[in-house]
Amino acid sequence: MSRGAPEQDIDEGALEVGTPGRAAAGVKGVLVSLQRSWEQMGTTRTVRTLPLLNQRSGFDCPGCAWPDPREADGDKRKLAEFCENGAKAVAEEATTRRVGPDFFARHSVAELATKTDYWLGQQGRLTHPMVLRDGDTHYRPIGWDEAFGLIADSLNALDSPDRAAFYTSGRTSNEAAFLYQLMIRSFGTNNLPDCSNMCHESSGSALKETIGIGKGSVSLSDVEHADLVLVVGQNPGTNHPRMLSSLEKVKQRGGRIIAVNPLPETGLMRFKNPQTVRGVVGGGTALADEFAQIRIGGDLALFKAINALVLRAGAVDEQFIAEYAHGYDEFVAQATEIDWDEVTEATGLSREQIERIADMVISSERTVACWAMGLTQQKQGVATIREVVNTLLLRGMIGKPGAGVCPVRGHSNVQGDRTMGIWEKMPDSFLDALDREFGITSPRHHGLDTVDTIRAMRDGRVTAFLGMGGNFVSATPDTDATMAALRDCELTVQVSTKLNRSHVTPGRTALILPTLGRTERDTQASGEQFVTVEDSMSVVHASRGRLAPASENLLSEVAIICRLARRLLGRDHPVRWEDFERDYDLVRDHIANVVPGCEDYNRRVREPDGFVLPHPPRDSRTFPTSTGKANFTVNVPEPIRVPEGRLLLQTLRSHDQYNTTIYGLSDRYRGVEDARRVVLVNPTDLARLGFADGDLVDVVSEWATGDGPVQERRAKRFRLVGYPTAAGCAAAYYPEANPLVPLDSVAEKSNTPVSKAVIVRFERT
Repeated sequence: MSRGAPEQDIDEGALEVGTPGRAAAGVKGVLVSLQRSWEQMGTTRTVRTLPLLNQRSGFDCPGCAWPDPREADGDKRKLAEFCENGAKAVAEEATTRRVGPDFFARHSVAELATKTDYWLGQQGRLTHPMVLRDGDTHYRPIGWDEAFGLIADSLNALDSPDRAAFYTSGRTSNEAAFLYQLMIRSFGTNNLPDCSNMCHESSGSALKETIGIGKGSVSLSDVEHADLVLVVGQNPGTNHPRMLSSLEKVKQRGGRIIAVNPLPETGLMRFKNPQTVRGVVGGGTALADEFAQIRIGGDLALFKAINALVLRAGAVDEQFIAEYAHGYDEFVAQATEIDWDEVTEATGLSREQIERIADMVISSERTVACWAMGLTQQKQGVATIREVVNTLLLRGMIGKPGAGVCPVRGHSNVQGDRTMGIWEKMPDSFLDALDREFGITSPRHHGLDTVDTIRAMRDGRVTAFLGMGGNFVSATPDTDATMAALRDCELTVQVSTKLNRSHVTPGRTALILPTLGRTERDTQASGEQFVTVEDSMSVVHASRGRLAPASENLLSEVAIICRLARRLLGRDHPVRWEDFERDYDLVRDHIANVVPGCEDYNRRVREPDGFVLPHPPRDSRTFPTSTGKANFTVNVPEPIRVPEGRLLLQTLRSHDQYNTTIYGLSDRYRGVEDARRVVLVNPTDLARLGFADGDLVDVVSEWATGDGPVQERRAKRFRLVGYPTAAGCAAAYYPEANPLVPLDSVAEKSNTPVSKAVIVRFERT
């Protein structure tokens, strides 16, 4: 069996590099959406499905978590309330292609392990539960009851519940997430790693410390009515395309936008809205008023300089600070000095541009700061986000219309999963409420997050792994270490809709449990069901699948959890698992009693736009922190020392993927076609290092802690592409570049993998 991920996606000679796109979306985006939909679903399913996407009577997009317009905010939804990547996500799920027992009979696990992530995903929907027993070469069909019995017997045979880990993907509904964590805590562990650990854990850590709640404080209306929107470490044109419509409204209302990013991303430069005449036949809308092409890791130095300039100008909201803030004097004591040589070296920006940005911050009466993985996946990600919050606190930009913090979540219900209890460190108040509601005793010791789960599997402390959605192998860092850790497990279980890398990285016994997708009808004993999700701005709303299931053998996530829980915990367990499977309203009744802010859940979620969860800093300038106020913090930049002959690399998405799902091989906004194993490098750096555009190299990462030896990771056979990245910086797509990210290279406080600052060198193949 192959011990690592494949090294080649396509024929190397097929790579084409053209001119990066000049505008995002437009007619081209519509045509690509339709083409991919027709290829995967056919014309009839396309016509039936896309009009239901993100509509009140339809289903929530299985892609990003950007919110839908709400009538309460004065907005109405469009007939086509979706973006290109949302259409691709639906096409992938609603595809007519199938992966059944005959497929697994033809392909051994060893053969499938040699295929690329793209090839695996393109095979279609899983149709039957499958098992790979110890010593087998092929997955074979297994009945649902036998599968649940096998899993339950294996878990109950463990000498401690903490020897099992239960992963959750952001596609899981609120109902499934709530029941999942209830089952796991009833079993006796808090080992609840999830995809948040790898993306916005840094945001949650920073925001809880500074404003008291780890979520964004703005609504969609706030963003669209801001005077100034900071978009930092984020590429909305690819990762959250519907955000471009909101940024267009900012510009139409006279607001300004600052983009801070190491790469010039097309979606932040110009947007051609395909639902307007200007977007179809005109030039579209120029978005970024200022593009700050920052060096990787320079964001903390940038915001410290901005804050010093705000203080020097006396542009602070003294009333807000006096009434609502804590730690201001300590912050000011270290905040006014600027070593411009250090700042310009760390950021790669000129003093003039930084002063210009600071002037825009000073003159704005309503400022929203948005960010994503570019900030969170740095070693100092938490400190950087705290410094962004300092900027807003200085100007009194929390708890007022058109202002606030906006961490943009990357998966459709990743925020909802956390609200429902998917966290290894849930507070005792939540666990106490859970215990009162169900008559159980939840464990109080903290569990394992994603990185610690991989370490525990590697060290033999965790021997059973269950993944509720997602593609754990391709989503996590240090790919070879993660694959070896999973293979060392006695049992691995993946609840999935489509084939992926995790299925071909099995434990000694492995199961694939196929589940319904969000586009599909979910019919249970009490009738047709719906589920709920939470978007990036704390709005909870319903999602109703409309398509016939891909197979009669599929179960919903709720049904899988309930049936497994009955086998695992026994029929005498106090939780009414069979009732929850029959009627999801009963699940929501219990959510209402346990989860803060979800009172009267069943009624409120049936409102046309759902309801907004409470957010004390936003709603009343109440800050549930340790001090009872919004906290200023002191953050000291630690320069990243890059040795001679090395570059600083970040991983990123292609325009033709969503998270680990590869839709195709076209990154048209960057001008890269028919290849994924590429490294984008500034042409000046290529020349300086003695390489040329088109050279084939191995990429070697270097990492060390303290005085320890330098560790190396290697990703083979990448093609160098000259690209206008920031000087000294490079970029490569994940998951192909994930092998370069060491497992122990993590952000301070949040334990998030540092995928945005990897020191690398190139070696010719």
